[in-house]
Amino acid sequence: MTSLTPDTGPHPLEDPESPPPRRMAGQAVLLLGLGAAVVVSIALATSLGPVRVPLRDTVQVVLHNISSDWFAKPADPVYAQIVWQFRLPRALLGAVVGAGLAAVGVVLQAVVRNPLADPYLLGVSSGASFGAVSVLVLGSASVAGLGLSSAAFAGALIATLLVYLLAQRAGRVTPFRLILAGVSLAYLFQALYGLLLLRANPHDVQGVLIWLFGSLGSTAWSDVGIPALGVVAGTLYLFTQARPLNSLLSGEETAVSLGLDIARFRIRMLLVTSLMVGVMVAVSGAVAFIGLIIPHLCRMLVGSDHRRLLPVAALLGAAFLVLMDLAARTVLTSTELPLSIVTAVFGVPFFIWLLRQREVGREARFG
Repeated sequence: MTSLTPDTGPHPLEDPESPPPRRMAGQAVLLLGLGAAVVVSIALATSLGPVRVPLRDTVQVVLHNISSDWFAKPADPVYAQIVWQFRLPRALLGAVVGAGLAAVGVVLQAVVRNPLADPYLLGVSSGASFGAVSVLVLGSASVAGLGLSSAAFAGALIATLLVYLLAQRAGRVTPFRLILAGVSLAYLFQALYGLLLLRANPHDVQGVLIWLFGSLGSTAWSDVGIPALGVVAGTLYLFTQARPLNSLLSGEETAVSLGLDIARFRIRMLLVTSLMVGVMVAVSGAVAFIGLIIPHLCRMLVGSDHRRLLPVAALLGAAFLVLMDLAARTVLTSTELPLSIVTAVFGVPFFIWLLRQREVGREARFG
């Protein structure tokens, strides 16, 4: 079974003191740089597209709307509508979803101690998609009146609980059984929502399929608030669990000897990540590869200590998905591509390149 152990920096529990000042300064510079990258990516996403809006006008539109007339009204009302009504909420939601998926990927890989773990592999995304497709195809009445977000969360939660129950043996849950149970249930949920699509109105199927592969195309301001609140709260909570995550990476025996109740900790992490995945899938569909490649890239940058890894992954995931969404709507002039197609086109070669680097084995110590 693969293992994932922190190899850079001090041991998380043997050395609970703050990192050395030089390392803290380097981390602060990296976080500032990634924060700037998120801002730049959002600026590009709001300016570029079939109608190119000059960056100066983009900034003016944003400042005018958030300042309530402190700044001058944009001269061109078309620019104002494009930036404020369509592109800015879409870019912000992309940043939220990208940050959340990256953070969830980091945690799931640590919890199941498998470098391939992400919401897809454990069936969580498929469960959330099944819940959401049930609402889209059959209506909310078919799922006890739940809305799209609630149904997606319920699907993610059911998938998580089933994976956990199937992975148990003699009262213990092993990472290997978690992966097997997750893959099996992912296929089951995919078959179920495929069956629903066969019953759907043919005119609606294409829209549902695009949504299943990930899309931010219909984002409005009303779609941003709840996902942002859920992802920010969930990610902040995951930040507070950095030390237990580090101790788990050191080995179950070590974690137990340090007082960690592994079973309860895994359940808690799976519930939190399921909630986050359900909220994100409800507004963006199932976006692949973010939760897989971003954690690996960030381990190359800062090592496996979750105190450094989680914030870096969240910021890099945010910038990455915003740029991928920009590519999805600008690469082809005739149509907009689903997000998972774009992330796969960019993500697969990049991930293969990562695997070929000797540093991957040294930095992450998988296998």
